Formats: sequence, structure tokens, C-alpha cells
Amino acid sequence: MKKVSLSLVVAACMFSCSSIKNVNTSSLSETATMLSSLSSNSTLQQITSLFGLLDTNKDDAISTTEATGTVSENFEKLDTDNNSSLNLTELQGLIPLLK
Repeated sequence: MKKVSLSLVVAACMFSCSSIKNVNTSSLSETATMLSSLSSNSTLQQITSLFGLLDTNKDDAISTTEATGTVSENFEKLDTDNNSSLNLTELQGLIPLLK
């Protein structure tokens, strides 16, 4: 329930932010749903799908501005090479952090 609430708050904040233009609302909704469904039993396929949703500029990396929810909260822990972006391998580190 906590993850769902957080995801909805993040989505609401993004919708209300006037500096965000042309946000694909279906992708945002999909991302919030995906984040709320993640657990310690999540699969590589689910993490790969999440990566695709978060990587909005399709540069094969998730930046701090693309990260949201649990990914954003754990960004520094996940960014093992300290390059201020997450690759798919680093995002897989999210699974053990989920409870």
C-alpha cells in the first residue's frame, strides 16, 4: 500500500509540475503501476520493462531526472559506478532492496 501511495504522489507531482511538457500519461501510469507491483520476487523481465519505461529519452541509461519512486529513493545505492545514471545491471540491484 505504501508503494502504491508513493507512486500516486509522484505521478500527481509530475502532472502538476508546469516545467514538464509533453509527458506521455500512459507511460507515467504504466510506470507507477510497475513500481507498485515490484517485490523481492520480481523477475529480470519486470526490471527490464521498468527500465524501458523509465528511460524516457532512450539513451540506455536512467538519469536522476528519469528516476521515480523507489528507483529515485535508492538511486545513490543503485549507481554502483557513480556516473549519475543507472544501466540495466545496476537497476537489477533494486530487487534485493524491495521488501
